[in-house]
Amino acid sequence: MAGTTNFRGKSHPRGQSGSMDRAVQQLIIRVGGRIREAREQKGIPRRVLSERSGVSPRYLAQLESGAGNISIGLLERVALSLDYQIEWFVGEENPSNSDSAKVANLFKNAEKGTQQAIMNMLNPSEPGIQKANRLCLLGLRGAGKSTLGKLASEQLEMTFLELNREIEDHSGMPVSEVMALYGQEGYRKLESQALQRVVATHESVILAVAGGIVAEPMTYNFLLGNFHTIWIKASPEEHMRRVKAQGDDRPMAGNPEAMDQLRALLSSREPIYDRAQAKLETTGHRLDQSIKNLVQLIKEQGFLT
Repeated sequence: MAGTTNFRGKSHPRGQSGSMDRAVQQLIIRVGGRIREAREQKGIPRRVLSERSGVSPRYLAQLESGAGNISIGLLERVALSLDYQIEWFVGEENPSNSDSAKVANLFKNAEKGTQQAIMNMLNPSEPGIQKANRLCLLGLRGAGKSTLGKLASEQLEMTFLELNREIEDHSGMPVSEVMALYGQEGYRKLESQALQRVVATHESVILAVAGGIVAEPMTYNFLLGNFHTIWIKASPEEHMRRVKAQGDDRPMAGNPEAMDQLRALLSSREPIYDRAQAKLETTGHRLDQSIKNLVQLIKEQGFLT
């Protein structure tokens, strides 16, 4: 039977070869059309996509018209530049038209609090199991997280940990030296690793974390998913007073704008801290009243099983 020979020397019947050629051409047209669709949806000019992906504008134009046969490697670069999975461009069914794709896009662009609420609705049994009896106290420096956490752990007969102490124990150096040696990025990496170790080794614990942990979205999301979280609130003046009462004059030393900076920091982080499951206001409260309120809050919220 007459046939054609492919690049490996294998012969295919002419009818089969023609069908394969048509399928390949349809794939090329589909990929080009979806690249154009993705680019236009994101409002990215072809010139900008070219700069991001390293694919020439002329070749992109050919590709979008269905006349360019792109390699897998170049398609991956284009997909990454458009923030799409490569599978989106090659599937027979257009994912943009599916309900699941629309939901996924809405979820991706939703606020973090909305995303968490949706996850809880879709898998309501998981959060409680995943968080076990782990509690985490959030808040700026001077909020009283360590003091309240230690006293609450004694009353509730639980282990108390400070995440910075875990970092120091594992690294073998004070946090100040960690920062000096590895910088902020290195510290955040060690902080994330320490948090994961706590989750892996403790099902029942009260953890106090540094105020800046919320600045790293992935670490903060992991924390929110694995701990019952309580924001320990206080006014800027109360924060500053408590820090100075601990013998630390650094916040005010040579910085007359320290209080204004503290107010701005607290204001900027309030929406992030507000993602915690509960909050405890400590401004104007004596320590004995605050610890009583904290233990009562933990029990009322049902954080412990």
